[in-house]
Amino acid sequence: MKLKVVDPKVINERNKNSMVEFLGIDITAVTEDYIEGTMPVDHRTHQPFGILHGGANVVLAESLGSIASNLCVDPQEFYAVGLDINANHIAAVRNGHVIGRATPVHIGRTTHVWEIRITTPQGKLTCISRLTMAIVPKKG
Repeated sequence: MKLKVVDPKVINERNKNSMVEFLGIDITAVTEDYIEGTMPVDHRTHQPFGILHGGANVVLAESLGSIASNLCVDPQEFYAVGLDINANHIAAVRNGHVIGRATPVHIGRTTHVWEIRITTPQGKLTCISRLTMAIVPKKG
């Protein structure tokens, strides 16, 4: 199953007044095969030591995977919600921004599994995450 290609501007508009907007996450690309977004590394996403907070990485990863799963289901019939996430923080980032890309590992009838790689603009891997989404039928 492929992602429904949507203009990133539509997704960013939908993310207004949410944690995604608060952290400055910007969806930059949606293709049939992946979704990509950026997140600033600044006062909103730092931990007290002045480096990117691991929890901010997880917010970026879950946001990308969640949006991606919801682009794979019929929105009249289903919605996708996070079931499990893990993240390995590989390298510290002090400033600038990071780029996350979610690609499908498994797109099933009741679950989706996504790999989210978070890198610097130069391509250095800083975090890798795996997200499992539950596909829930809408009632009524």
